[in-house]
Amino acid sequence: MTELLRELLAAVDERRPVVLATVTSTSRSVPRRAGSKMLIYADGATSGSVGGGEMEARVRETALEVLTTGKPATLSYALVDPASGDPGVCGGEVELYLEPHMPLTTVYVIGAGHVGHAIVELASWLGYRVVVWDDRAELLDAMIGADGQPVETVTGSIADAIAAKPIDAHTRIVMVTRNVGLDVDIMPTLLASDAPTIGLMGSGRRWETTRAKLVEAGVDEELLGKVHSPLGVEIAAETPKEIAVSVLAELIGHERDVSAS
Repeated sequence: MTELLRELLAAVDERRPVVLATVTSTSRSVPRRAGSKMLIYADGATSGSVGGGEMEARVRETALEVLTTGKPATLSYALVDPASGDPGVCGGEVELYLEPHMPLTTVYVIGAGHVGHAIVELASWLGYRVVVWDDRAELLDAMIGADGQPVETVTGSIADAIAAKPIDAHTRIVMVTRNVGLDVDIMPTLLASDAPTIGLMGSGRRWETTRAKLVEAGVDEELLGKVHSPLGVEIAAETPKEIAVSVLAELIGHERDVSAS
């Protein structure tokens, strides 16, 4: 069992989504007793066992759904009569708890100016993993998170930055860049990443201008649908810290599947 929990911790460290299925209670004859555990990965691979056979296949199927929603699930099975749909004939009942362990959301801040700095500090305070990029390396020297904690920084080309600090499906890109020219230069690489959405700070007109230039450059318009602009909840924010509150409020809303607009 200790080895399975080590494997779970390794998966979390490697940012691999995984579900921990645990038998929480049983009665009468069952294949595995309470406390039995199994890991289920996004590719369907498993480790450990909660009973094998048809029941375990159903647990695996539900676990893959849990990885999609990120929400835990409780399962109950009677193992009595397969003819009526039961996943076994052992004669008992079993309950299981499926707990998703999802990668910590990464807030990938593109731009280390005043607003970027405020977003980094607030996102760090809220417990997100924070990565910040800027092509002006000198701006990254003073970049710190909440309570003076260091954050992950990267400079150079955006392609080199992503190679050093990869973007996955659990990354939220926050673009607080200095001008349209830079956006047009780096946006194609960001759009090609696994990030599900890209938030861009600025006016609607700025995004219209940027979008038109990207379309002219041949960027797929379907990919451009990943971009959300203007970024943040409308709270009449003015200062960098107020803008950071607006941006993180929207991000939290999206993480909780509620409207942040």
